[in-house]
Amino acid sequence: MARTKVRRAKRWAGIAGTLLALTLGVGTAVPAQAATAGGNNDFSCRPGAAHPNPVVLLHGTFATYYEDLNFLQADLAARGYCTFSLTYGAYPGFPFVGGLKPVAESSVEIKNFVERVRGATGAAKVDVVGHSEGGLQSLYLAKMQGIQSEIAHVVAIAPPTHGANASGLLTLAYTLLGKGTWDTIVKTIGLPIFADELDGGAAVIALNTGPVAQPGIDYTIITSRYDELVTPTETSFVREPGVHNRYVQDSCPFDPVGHIGEAYDLNVWHLVRNALDPAHATPIAICAVGSPG
Repeated sequence: MARTKVRRAKRWAGIAGTLLALTLGVGTAVPAQAATAGGNNDFSCRPGAAHPNPVVLLHGTFATYYEDLNFLQADLAARGYCTFSLTYGAYPGFPFVGGLKPVAESSVEIKNFVERVRGATGAAKVDVVGHSEGGLQSLYLAKMQGIQSEIAHVVAIAPPTHGANASGLLTLAYTLLGKGTWDTIVKTIGLPIFADELDGGAAVIALNTGPVAQPGIDYTIITSRYDELVTPTETSFVREPGVHNRYVQDSCPFDPVGHIGEAYDLNVWHLVRNALDPAHATPIAICAVGSPG
C-alpha cells in the first residue's frame, strides 16, 4: 500500500511538472554560451549619454538567454542600449535549459554577471529586466545580494512575486500530495525551482519578508490580466512606494497576451522602454495583439 501511494504521488508530480513545463515553455536545444548577434554581450560596448546603464536581461524557467527575452534584447540594442544576458540556473551536464536551480543559487550567478558587466563597461549602475522567474530574480537580486547601489531600474515582466498557483495546478498538486511531498519530489527530479518560486516557496518567503522595494531603485512591474501561469495576476504586483504596477491592458485593453507571449509582446516592449527611460516615456499609439498563450 505504501509503495502504491509513493508511485501514485510520483505519477501526479510528473503530470503536474510536465504541465508546468509546457506552460512555461522549453528552451531550444542549443548549448548555452555568450551571445554575439544583435549587439548582445558585447563587452566592448560603452553606454552613451542617452542610455547610460547597461541592461541585463533575465529569462524565465525552462528558458535560456537566446530563447525568451532575446527579441526584446535585440530591440533595445537596436535603440542604442548595451545589452547583456546569461543562461542562469542550468545544470553543467545539461546546459540547454536554464532557470532550474533554487532562486538563491541562481541569484549568485546573476550577481557575478552584473559585476562583470559593470567592470567591463565602466558603468556605475545597470538596469535589470526579467520575465517570469527572471522577473522574480530581478526583485530578489536587488534585495538579497547586497548590490542595491549598483541597480538603477528593475523591470519585472509577470514575476511570481508572491508565488503563483499556475491556474490551480499547484493547488491540485498540494491537495493530492501535500506540500512537503511535492517539494521532495521536485527536488529529487532536479527541479527545485518548483519548490521555490511558487506559493509558499522559500524564495517567495524570503523576498516578501520585509519590504521588497529597495531605496534608490526605480521599479516597474508589468503583467497581463490574462496571464494563465502567475495567478491570481495581482500576485505579480508590489504595493510599495517607488513601484509602478502596470497591466498591459491599462494601455491596450484588447491585448489578450498570456504568460509566454508577454516576452514577445510589442506593447510590453513599449512599456519596458518607458520604464527604462521614464523621462522620454511615450503612450502606445497603435496597440499590437499579443499571443494569448
